[in-house]
Amino acid sequence: MDMTQRPDNSDPDRILVVEDDAAQRVGLQQLLRGWGYAAEIAVDGRDALDKVPTVRPTIVLSDLVMPRMGGLDLLAAVMQEDPDITMVLMTGQGTVESAVAAIKQGAYDYLSKPVDPQRLKILLDQITRRHDTHRELRALRRQLQDRGTFGKMIGVSPEMREVYQLVEQAAPTGASILVSGESGTGKELVAQTVHQLSPRHGQPFVALNCAAIPDTLLESELFGHEKGAFTGAITRRQGAFELAHRGTLFLDEIAEMTPATQAKLLRVLQERTFRTLGGQREQSVDIRVVAATNVDPPEAVRQGKLREDLFYRLNVFAIRLPPLRERKLDIPLLTQSFVREFAQRNNRSVAGVSDQALRLFDRYHWPGNVRELRNVMERAVIVCKGDMIEPTDLPELMAQVPAASTAGGPVLTAGTTVDEVERQLIEITLTHTSGNKTRAAEMLGISLKTLHNKLNRMKEAGANQDA
Repeated sequence: MDMTQRPDNSDPDRILVVEDDAAQRVGLQQLLRGWGYAAEIAVDGRDALDKVPTVRPTIVLSDLVMPRMGGLDLLAAVMQEDPDITMVLMTGQGTVESAVAAIKQGAYDYLSKPVDPQRLKILLDQITRRHDTHRELRALRRQLQDRGTFGKMIGVSPEMREVYQLVEQAAPTGASILVSGESGTGKELVAQTVHQLSPRHGQPFVALNCAAIPDTLLESELFGHEKGAFTGAITRRQGAFELAHRGTLFLDEIAEMTPATQAKLLRVLQERTFRTLGGQREQSVDIRVVAATNVDPPEAVRQGKLREDLFYRLNVFAIRLPPLRERKLDIPLLTQSFVREFAQRNNRSVAGVSDQALRLFDRYHWPGNVRELRNVMERAVIVCKGDMIEPTDLPELMAQVPAASTAGGPVLTAGTTVDEVERQLIEITLTHTSGNKTRAAEMLGISLKTLHNKLNRMKEAGANQDA
């Protein structure tokens, strides 16, 4: 990496340098500004604490031993003031044990003095990527609260909130992920969101559908080939692993690979090296793999479709996407999103879906899942003659589905606000748990305190409407 530039030229992180030695203080400030950071200085811990509210640093780089207030006391004060600030301590000889203790108290890391610029740069790059991930995660959480979406995934049902929680846990790590779910449930969207929330988000995201590529070509698509490796190989070609170097590789329908190709894939995951077809040397690769299958993974292992050793290698994090029939509460949000998309794309004035059409959606089994719903909505927007999609705008097959009982759950209408969806979701869940708020909070993926706060707001809103 170029040592004179930050990896991302967006809004720079603000760094507060706290050092009682004037020469080192100014030298560090100039070095950081040369790298593109907004760097300010303080002469000791007390001076730094006074400057935190105005400088609003994202990183504090502080000496450990200083007059008036040292690094440990500053760490405790900063953690109390703003726990989102990242602290890095600088320590001389004989104070390493104190620095290690500081890490246990919340410091990110420490550097030995005199500070090695290369070590400092690597550490700041790590922190910057971590901050970017946290900012992205906060933005997605606000998006979920405001619009019922999480990245490109849409839904507020308990089933989808569980998926979001797993994505949050897995994304910042380097662990492999195995996503399972029926065709059309949105497995690639999960992989894209994992990549978006990971430290690799600025690097390539490469997707490969293993079922769509003939067995004879799949190995070349994965690993690439050299010129003359086989008939028709007239030039060297990069494979998915090489293209996704430092980024994320999404392998869809992993169980469709032949056992021989699965064995080669396993070797790459274990050794982090591969060889192109016709190549003579091993190439190292830095990659994160997200794999997916539309069959139950343990069942695929039992049937011999998925190698057991590959399954265990990929299954560090297992995420199951529910079929649409198990998350029908999300259908109004999905349909409204698709209406907006296709109305804009086709220059149509369609505003939403009628109650009668939504009732048909609620009765329908959706064997093609969200992909099928998307296709139905695209056709409906195009053929719709008014501003609302009616049953007559839907495929005839859907109108022939017999009515199913909807007792115990409301039918939501297009244009329903996220707050209203949330209110009805909470009421449904409390009914399901017979009023057990602790169990309801667990099912909703929120804390008991958050549930009580939401119930109080709902109660206040109802009182205001009655007034």
